[in-house]
Amino acid sequence: MMRFLFRHPYWTALIAGFVSATGFAPWSLWPLALAAFALWLALVHESPTLGSALRKSWLFGVAHFTVGNNWIQHAFDFQDKMPPALGYLAVVLLALYLAVYPMLAGGLAWRWGRRAGAPGPAFVLIAAAAWIVAEWLRAEMFTGYSWNPLGMIWLPVWGVAQAAGLIGTYALSGVAILAAGALLLLAHRRWRMPLVTTLALLTMGFTGSLDRMPPPPATQPLVRVVQPDIGQEATHEPDHAARVLSRLLALSGDPGDRPRLIAWPEGMVDYYIEDGYPREWYWQGDPKVVRDRIARVLGPRDVALVSGNALFFDRQRKLTGAGNSAFVVTPDAKIAGRYDKAHLVPYGEYLPMRSLLSPLGVARLVMGDIDFIPGPGPATTNIPGFGKMGVQICYEIIFSGQVVDAENRPDFLFNPSNDAWFGNWGPPEHLAQARMRAIEEGIPILRATPTGISAVIDADGRLVSMVPRHVAGVADAVLPQPRAPTIFARMGNWMAFLTAGLFALAGVAIRRRNH
Repeated sequence: MMRFLFRHPYWTALIAGFVSATGFAPWSLWPLALAAFALWLALVHESPTLGSALRKSWLFGVAHFTVGNNWIQHAFDFQDKMPPALGYLAVVLLALYLAVYPMLAGGLAWRWGRRAGAPGPAFVLIAAAAWIVAEWLRAEMFTGYSWNPLGMIWLPVWGVAQAAGLIGTYALSGVAILAAGALLLLAHRRWRMPLVTTLALLTMGFTGSLDRMPPPPATQPLVRVVQPDIGQEATHEPDHAARVLSRLLALSGDPGDRPRLIAWPEGMVDYYIEDGYPREWYWQGDPKVVRDRIARVLGPRDVALVSGNALFFDRQRKLTGAGNSAFVVTPDAKIAGRYDKAHLVPYGEYLPMRSLLSPLGVARLVMGDIDFIPGPGPATTNIPGFGKMGVQICYEIIFSGQVVDAENRPDFLFNPSNDAWFGNWGPPEHLAQARMRAIEEGIPILRATPTGISAVIDADGRLVSMVPRHVAGVADAVLPQPRAPTIFARMGNWMAFLTAGLFALAGVAIRRRNH
């Protein structure tokens, strides 16, 4: 079998790439993913030239990202201006670009870590360092796309996942490469590094499992995350806005003796709820009437977190753009705060090079012709009775080290999202990444989506309460408390660079010693 695989290395790279994507949610077959990455490392090491290593790594990446991002096609099912079949092409085209980053990691590993003979620890360590750097670049270049960094495969391995609070997800990706490399060395009957790696993972798992957050005190306020189970299919129906608002209000329930924080999903309120817009923009209803309806389900100490759209106008009252926004609505029907999404999705929430692409028939995936305008970035809002809140809308939650205002650390994050676009794989993958952000920052997260998966996530990344996909319901819980700032919360992705640097230095030192 192995002889066949190495006789056809390019086909093997594709197969290994396909298999490697099963390590993420919803499958979470992390041992299989590690085996696939071990095969990728073997293919790189056995490459006779740098060009060969680059080609194999690129093919591996194309397969890896095609499978992992298959959910993107589903977004095209709701776009009238472009055929759904175009979604399959979009997934492959994106993979052709994203594969550049595994190619970079493979090239660096071949150039600086490879030597004649069997692969050794130096090669594995340098490959791990290169993968960390490549993933960070993927999250930064061209507005960034950090969906499913390899470190996400550790989430089911609970103690190891807790190390994200120390070194972050990108560094955990490097740890995954070390584990895959240990498998490769075992295949060559080299025992020392596999033994050290196994002991390190067991130690991480044991220590991470010991440090658990205690349950919140009973005096903490309550949280209700609302999931209406209304997808994108009915958005064009004339009564859609009224029907959705009625469902959200009904699920929000009645006031009780304790204060409640009620969280609604992204984009579900299809009315403008702010005052001050030109009158012609309120064709769907008076904003004060809508806020009054929301306020009627709130007790005197309750607060509603409502997601919708804001509009921006210039001095001549001409529309300049929209905001994908989250509002804090109080029991007196006032807006006490607003957050505008900062990390927008290109081709989703705005169309790059609009003057060139619009005449070609290319449109945004989100309905409407008005481009969204990015907000200023992470911000913290004080909500009396509940503490300090940060907001990350939908896709923003996937960016490790970029989700909180470090100067004004929040007590919890609100993550409204619309995963109805995301097919079958997207929602569990998205939830998993939100859980990893909770671990990294030591901050609980309230995640509200229209069709699931909605959840209350504690500061250890555990699901305190959740509503499964395609179920109308609520996730009720006592508001979880934050941890003290983690090492990663203080240092951010400098910890990833430090980890990559240590791996690279160790690899170089071993290589020089062996020469």
